[in-house]
Amino acid sequence: MPPLNGVAHLTHLGVIKIVGEDAAKFIHGQLTQDFSLLDLHTARLAAFCSAKGRMQASFIGFKRSATEILLVCSQDILAPTLKRLSMFVMRAKAKLSDASAEYAVYGLAGDATRSIAEGDHSAWAKADFDECVVVNLYPADAVPRQLWVGPLASPAPQGQALDLAQWLWSEVRSGVATLSAPVVEAFVPQMLNYESVGGVNFKKGCYPGQEIVARSQFRGTLKRRAFVVRADGPMAAGDEVFLADDDSQPVGTVVQAAPAPHGGFDAIVSAQLSAVERGSLHLGVNTGQTLKILPLPYALLDDI
Repeated sequence: MPPLNGVAHLTHLGVIKIVGEDAAKFIHGQLTQDFSLLDLHTARLAAFCSAKGRMQASFIGFKRSATEILLVCSQDILAPTLKRLSMFVMRAKAKLSDASAEYAVYGLAGDATRSIAEGDHSAWAKADFDECVVVNLYPADAVPRQLWVGPLASPAPQGQALDLAQWLWSEVRSGVATLSAPVVEAFVPQMLNYESVGGVNFKKGCYPGQEIVARSQFRGTLKRRAFVVRADGPMAAGDEVFLADDDSQPVGTVVQAAPAPHGGFDAIVSAQLSAVERGSLHLGVNTGQTLKILPLPYALLDDI
């Protein structure tokens, strides 16, 4: 199995740029994370939710300056997400645009990662290298990973070439899902464990869907969670998951999937906790290929 090591050009990701003196204030009021207090040394994982608390997009966001914020998201949902966000600008002094043609986005893994701070490997730490930005991500199988975003004219980050397919597999192995078109509005953030990986701030002010997200957290047990699973055959975002003894309705959804370098496929699946406890999970139909649940690569928060 080739090692997870090198630099991958992340062509599946795009960039939304927000500029203006109200940039941070505006986006703070739209996402699940705090951008008003965001400094220049930290990034944010955040969700953009509907009024019903369902995720319409997920971002890794950071400040380039006091008046400029970049949001990195899946390219296939960028245009509709930009349109929805722009509807809320109103009188705010903030301008949103698709900046994907202005920036290159790379993934760094293993020896290609940069030192952000002495001994600092915490997720979402950020550092500037000239005009380029590096953000620590969650590791994949203990291999450090980073997001690199820089102007298109800047030199690409140094390191051996890493195949995009292997990077996509590392995203799955990290257990931190990136929302894409097939699963838009399918989940509240906690169904993807976002509250446990730095994607939700329960102390910030209002944003679309906040009451639903808060209610899911504080009024009763969460019924769905994200799991990392393995199967012998192909899986894709949006595929349904069934229990072996029940073909009446799905109990889960594939959020993100990728072929594994050693064979088979790995995926992040959002599934009912009761179904996971009850029995065997299968893809597509109750007699479909078996999904093996793997250890989650991070601890879930017991308490907020």
